[in-house]
Amino acid sequence: MTDGEAAVWDLLSAELAPTQLVVQDVSGGCGSMYSIDITSEKFRGLNMVKQQRVVNALLADMVKEWHGLQLRTRTP
Repeated sequence: MTDGEAAVWDLLSAELAPTQLVVQDVSGGCGSMYSIDITSEKFRGLNMVKQQRVVNALLADMVKEWHGLQLRTRTP
């Protein structure tokens, strides 16, 4: 796991207590694009757009430095 992947993983784990979380740097290692697949009970009752807004809000400072984000959110 790269430092960037670990930073994203640590933040999302602390804030959303996911039952499943996969974070991958899909930029070839330069840290400019990430793929995140997260399942969390905290998404229960939220539609997909609202789930993704929750994640984007948590990652707002990091995302400013990225070129792209592939995000998949689910409830358990």
